[in-house]
Amino acid sequence: MAMFRSFVSGTQQKHQQQQHSVGATSAPGDSIESQYSCPICLEVYHKPVSIGSCGHTFCGECLQPCLQVPSPLCPLCRMPFDSKKVDKSSNMEKQLSSYKAPCRGCSKKVTLVKMRSHISSCTKVQEQMANYPKFVPVVPTSQPIPSLPWSVSSNIPNRSTFVCPYCGARHLDQLELLKHCMENHRNDPNKVVCPVCSAMPWGDPSYKSASFLQHLLHRHKFSYDTFVDYSIDEEAALQAALALSLSEN
Repeated sequence: MAMFRSFVSGTQQKHQQQQHSVGATSAPGDSIESQYSCPICLEVYHKPVSIGSCGHTFCGECLQPCLQVPSPLCPLCRMPFDSKKVDKSSNMEKQLSSYKAPCRGCSKKVTLVKMRSHISSCTKVQEQMANYPKFVPVVPTSQPIPSLPWSVSSNIPNRSTFVCPYCGARHLDQLELLKHCMENHRNDPNKVVCPVCSAMPWGDPSYKSASFLQHLLHRHKFSYDTFVDYSIDEEAALQAALALSLSEN
C-alpha cells in the first residue's frame, strides 16, 4: 500500500510539473500530446480550466459534473475545492496554440489546439478504430452494443457507468459507485439524485433520495445494462424477470 501511495504521489507531482512548465522551449515530439491531455478524458485539453486550490487542469466539460455537487473534490488528487474558484486556463490555451504534435494516425504535425478536430476527420485514425477488438458482453443481452468511448458520436445512452452525485467522480459501474460512496460519502447528509435511476427511461432526474446509500444497497443489486429491456417500463421488466425465474424453476 505504501508503495502504491508513493507511486500515485509521484505521478501527481509529475503531472503538476508538466502542467506548469509554461516556459519550456521544447519537448519530445512523441510526448507533447500526453503532456497536454486531460486526466479525465485522456484527450488534448478542450477549453481547459484550472482548480484554484490544487492547480490541476481539466477540460471544462469534463470537470462540469464536479461543479454540480455540494462538496466537490478534485478528480485527480481528491482535494476539496471551491467551485467558484475554477477559472479558464488562458496559460494552458496559449501553450496548446504554441506546440505541435504528430497525429496518432497519419503522423502529420498538428497544433495541439486543433488536434481533436483533426483526429475526428483523419482517415488513418478511423481505420485504427475500426480494427480495435469489438465489445462483447459477458452474458447475452438485448441491449445495443455501445460504440468506442472515443468515437466521434453515439446515439446510445450510457447506462453502464455513472457519475458520483456527491463529488462528480466518473466512470463508475454500479458496484464501483456503491463502494466509492461507502468509502467516501458514508456520512454525507446531502440529498442527491440517483444517477442510475435518472439514466433509465422511466427515471425521474429531479427526484432526490432521502438516503442514497440505502437506496443503492436495496434497489440496485444487479446491472440494468445486462438484464433490463429499456423498451418496456420498470414494472413490466420486473414481471418479465419473475416469469423467467419461475420458468427456470
